Amino acid sequence: MIKGTTQPFEIPADMRAVAERSVEQAKLAFNNYMQAAQEAVSAFEERVKASQVGAQGISKKAMNFAERNVVSAFEFAQKVVQAKDIQELIRMQTEFVQTQMQVLSEQIKDLGETATRTAMDSVKTGRNGAP
Repeated sequence: MIKGTTQPFEIPADMRAVAERSVEQAKLAFNNYMQAAQEAVSAFEERVKASQVGAQGISKKAMNFAERNVVSAFEFAQKVVQAKDIQELIRMQTEFVQTQMQVLSEQIKDLGETATRTAMDSVKTGRNGAP
């Protein structure tokens, strides 16, 4: 077998640690997002049993957000494999984490606003009898 003269691409331990912490922070943010979404949906469902359509809409929205976030993670993984050097890898990781934090913040805000709006509509419907 012919051995190539190119040395394997090795990531220094410090850089690997930074990358691992960044991934852990992204996972934590995603888990916090999912927990907040589940709590919002649960709280809504407990308070507004009469509005199953609204609860389903919120659940679908939360699942849509989760799906988009997972797709983003896979897209990021595909980019990482093509990194030319460690600097590019770190830059890509930093950009991904910053973008995901912003996206998650916007999604949580959107989900909260939707839950609040749906709950208020349900309360109005409950007070008035019929929609």
